[in-house]
Amino acid sequence: MHPVLVDLGFLKLHTYGACMALGFLASWKLVERISGRRDLADLIMYLLAGGVIGSRIAYVIEHWSSEFAANPAMVIRVDRGGLVFYGGLILSMLVFFAWCALKKERPLALADLLCVVVPLGHAFGRIGCFFYGCCWGRISDSPLAVSFPRHSPAWYDQLSHGLIDQSASASLPVLPTQLFEACALFVLFAILVAVYLKWRRHTAGVYLIGYAALRFGTECLRGDPRAAVLGLSIGQTISLCMALAGAAFIAMGRRRDEPDKVEP
Repeated sequence: MHPVLVDLGFLKLHTYGACMALGFLASWKLVERISGRRDLADLIMYLLAGGVIGSRIAYVIEHWSSEFAANPAMVIRVDRGGLVFYGGLILSMLVFFAWCALKKERPLALADLLCVVVPLGHAFGRIGCFFYGCCWGRISDSPLAVSFPRHSPAWYDQLSHGLIDQSASASLPVLPTQLFEACALFVLFAILVAVYLKWRRHTAGVYLIGYAALRFGTECLRGDPRAAVLGLSIGQTISLCMALAGAAFIAMGRRRDEPDKVEP
């Protein structure tokens, strides 16, 4: 855990924010490289803003009573972590379709391009989560487990549940689910690049199904408090909806592949 990357006294650069910035820049430049387009800068900026705002709104709603009710000013402290990816994805999708409508852009083709790099930026964000200490996993004696230091989110959570006391210098060992998801996202990114370079389509559907599957799995390993819906975490519930959306994208992509029928 290393939440502050640079501390100059009058200026602090948080590792979480730095990881987000690196992910954004890497994704932006890769989109330009694989598409040859230089006219998407505005859209990418809007999507970034929508992603951060949507992620923060979702996190605040889910954790209002435990984190923000007593100190509402903390709502704007995005640099300290506290984002729910699915909230950002939903708002970014709304921004995306609105932009396509205004610019008369083909949404399916553009979605196939942009979805290639979403896992790349997201992976950097998950690394930032690890350095901040949020989104931790279940308590485990696995050799892969890590202990977060005193005053980390995991330490406070275990303290509140009576699992450790105030004298503990670190949390009990927990699974580093942030890094598990980051590794899986890098693999998904590599798959999407291969799919896009070969077919130039279908990546939106593959991304939605692929991420839904890996997120559903990593949610089973998470140890941080999350809202539940019908016995599943809210992340798992949204994952199921995301997988259905991915199947719809692939079906629409196949229809685009079919040659126009000519009446006899």
